[in-house]
Amino acid sequence: MVAPYPLAMPYPDWLADVADDPAYEWAISGWNRAAAVEGAWFDHAKADKVVARWPEIFRLTNDRFKGISFRLVKWQEITIRLLVGWKKPIEVIDPATHKPSIEHVRVFRRLDLWIPRKNGKSEFLAALAVLFFVLEKVNGAEAYVFGRNEDQGRVPFGKMQDIIREAVGLMEDALGNERISLHDKTIFLRETTSLCQLLTGAPDGKHGRSPTVIVGDEIHEWKTRDLADTLRQGTGARLQPIELYASTAGRKQNRTGFEWFEESMAIMRDDLDDPTTLVIFFGIGEEDDWTDEAVWRKANPSLGLTPTLDYLRTEFKKAKGRPAQEAIFQCYHLNRWVDQLSGWIPRSKWTACAGATGWGALWAEHKGRKAYLACDVSSTRDLTALVVVIPPDDTHSKWVIIPLFWVPEDTLDERAEQDRRVDWKKWVKSGALRTTPGDSVDQSFVQQAVTAACGHFDILAFGFDPWNARKLAGDLQNDGMDAELQIEMRQGHQTLSGPTKEFERLVFAGKVEHGGHPVLAWMAGHCTVRFDVNLNYVPDKKNSLDKIDGMVAAVMGLGLAMTTEEQEDAAIEVV
Repeated sequence: MVAPYPLAMPYPDWLADVADDPAYEWAISGWNRAAAVEGAWFDHAKADKVVARWPEIFRLTNDRFKGISFRLVKWQEITIRLLVGWKKPIEVIDPATHKPSIEHVRVFRRLDLWIPRKNGKSEFLAALAVLFFVLEKVNGAEAYVFGRNEDQGRVPFGKMQDIIREAVGLMEDALGNERISLHDKTIFLRETTSLCQLLTGAPDGKHGRSPTVIVGDEIHEWKTRDLADTLRQGTGARLQPIELYASTAGRKQNRTGFEWFEESMAIMRDDLDDPTTLVIFFGIGEEDDWTDEAVWRKANPSLGLTPTLDYLRTEFKKAKGRPAQEAIFQCYHLNRWVDQLSGWIPRSKWTACAGATGWGALWAEHKGRKAYLACDVSSTRDLTALVVVIPPDDTHSKWVIIPLFWVPEDTLDERAEQDRRVDWKKWVKSGALRTTPGDSVDQSFVQQAVTAACGHFDILAFGFDPWNARKLAGDLQNDGMDAELQIEMRQGHQTLSGPTKEFERLVFAGKVEHGGHPVLAWMAGHCTVRFDVNLNYVPDKKNSLDKIDGMVAAVMGLGLAMTTEEQEDAAIEVV
């Protein structure tokens, strides 16, 4: 038995080196929490052996690194030492004699790894899984790998297979006999009759398992933690099972991921008593200046190896000054969770796209040009928007946006009273805002405007959200509009994510002309975007401070144009 580490002594050299580095707060926390466990001791010999053998056995698997010995960087070495080194005594019943005996098992039974993208997360997670599943040689071991769905889980599972293939002495014994069988969704160890399986990500049908190793990736995208809980509950028969979880930051609106992250931080701060979980966190704090390259180094412990500083500088340059892209940079590369984003389009960028022609003259000036129509119809009392989107041509280099807005006349006084930030009646008087009789928008007025636009421009498509504009679409067909011109466009990420990003790019590049329309400018000023799990984003009606129907319709119109161009390009390729 190795003598326990005297806890009154200073940290070992490999930990003392980072004791004053704020980026390694997690390492000091992990050591101190393990040291406080009754009877716990540190197995230096085991930790030294695993770290020394690691590059002798494991090889990297991707790109310029393929086939190179997996040399541990500082944070990886500390992680491994903490995981395998800290042990504690537990009382068990000897299966042969049924008498009580003492076994020394790992203190840490769960790893929560939070680290930005491109820092070798998946490769390291998979190598850890191979360490505990393959090299520990537990008879009849069971390992399970999963993510939000099967495709996501296949990333660390595939990495495990790659690492096994590249590793020295794992696939075959000294006589060339196969020791490990790799299949589409399983890894089988002949020597110990152990099986690792790729799971779908859903908890259904996963009860009754007895995991030795559990691997879960990209927590920030999970819909629930049910599968993780189900598998953990099945570890009771194992002496020292281990759960290996890893993720980057994501959206705060994803409750499963964000609550797990907050739990990890509470454990690291010792606000939550859980000595069995080792939390690793690299990221920026709320007070950190995300534009400072020194902060990038704090959040990216493998910087220079992967990612390179040149890569981060390039991504930073693309994101700077664009709020949505800045949020994505901070999330993916600095591990900062993102919320719904306000201030999507800076006022200065929007104002710069006003152009030389005032908004009132755009309709006449661009008569006869090819154009797209998009309509965002209000449910009852809100604003309704119809936007003409005109793409560039041989004589015009910019995208032209011509919006029309309607509001129920009987709600005008109420709006003017409740919202004194804007002059609603002045907008009506100038023609920037139109009214319809009564207390709800009369869609017949919108129908007349669509018909007028079809006669004034060469309309290539009319986009509408079927949720509240299906009647309008039917009335337009009865009025003579070709049904083939009508395109249903639901306002979700699948439809509007690409157009939203392109709309943003065009505005920032100064390639849009909107004539300074006051209602559209008001909407642009408070338009918020919402992210999905992959940080794609679209205009967010629910969380914007006020109505953004014109911005939504403008993005829809651009989406129509993008779809048409893609179809034309595809047709040309076929020909």
